[in-house]
Amino acid sequence: MSFLKSTRALALITVAMLAPLPGLAMPVGEASADAVVAQAPVQAEARSRLIAIDGSNNFRDIGGYPALDGQTVKWGVLYRSAEMSHITPKGFGQLRALGIKANIDFRSKEEREKEPNAWPADMGVVVHTVDYSLDLAAFRGLFANGAPTADSARQVMTGFYTQVPFQFAPQYKTLMREVINGRTPLVYNCSAGKDRTGVATALVLRLLGVPYETIKADYLLSNQYYTPKPPKPGVAEDPTMAFFRTLPADVVAVLMGVEGGYLDAAMAAIDAREGGWDRYVREDLGLTEADVETFRAKMLTR
Repeated sequence: MSFLKSTRALALITVAMLAPLPGLAMPVGEASADAVVAQAPVQAEARSRLIAIDGSNNFRDIGGYPALDGQTVKWGVLYRSAEMSHITPKGFGQLRALGIKANIDFRSKEEREKEPNAWPADMGVVVHTVDYSLDLAAFRGLFANGAPTADSARQVMTGFYTQVPFQFAPQYKTLMREVINGRTPLVYNCSAGKDRTGVATALVLRLLGVPYETIKADYLLSNQYYTPKPPKPGVAEDPTMAFFRTLPADVVAVLMGVEGGYLDAAMAAIDAREGGWDRYVREDLGLTEADVETFRAKMLTR
């Protein structure tokens, strides 16, 4: 991964990709159409899936989905979330009640420094992080010749997703290994809980034999459950946020939401490489056949 110097354009697209802005509508058009169609398998469980941890955002249980051999993904084992720097003391009490033992934080060093997950020491939560800087050269290029179009933004987002399964494989490997080792319940997060976290969830559910239509439906729920936080009263709006309000609405929608095509691109990139899914599980996630069986035993129930 190449490491980019901090520039205004870099900051702009980092915000766009990872954390939707307060006061802006969620995606319309293609993303909304995907959501309407694909949410059908999970519509009945959507309310119980979202957990109202005080100060959290997009905090969800990934359990309850139909999986391999007529089994079901267990509730209360894996949770997904946006950044958790705003969790209140009450919220940490709720997380304590869930029995959280580990946190996989997919964010970059800069993201974590800006908004740290401050777990109380007495909870004993094991936190896994990797120090890296986001390589967002392709996104920065969107602004090289003025405002991007929706199509150009969509192309860059899709290209980014083809890299995610491989770029973040070490963190995803840690997630799988913690489940195998029994350090659960566990919560994993990125900034908005939609891109890096969305792919992580898709990998987990695919490994468990959940139908792809259901996997995509879960992924698209971020369009419904991510709630941007408004600026604090009396605090001036960040210039980056103000800039994004000047972009065309269709461009904002593409950059700040999730679309089924993004996840399709990530899964297709895995399958298109020689050896496909089996190679990815074996080499990138580092799982043996015995590991996969253990993982499924920890995650599935009849």
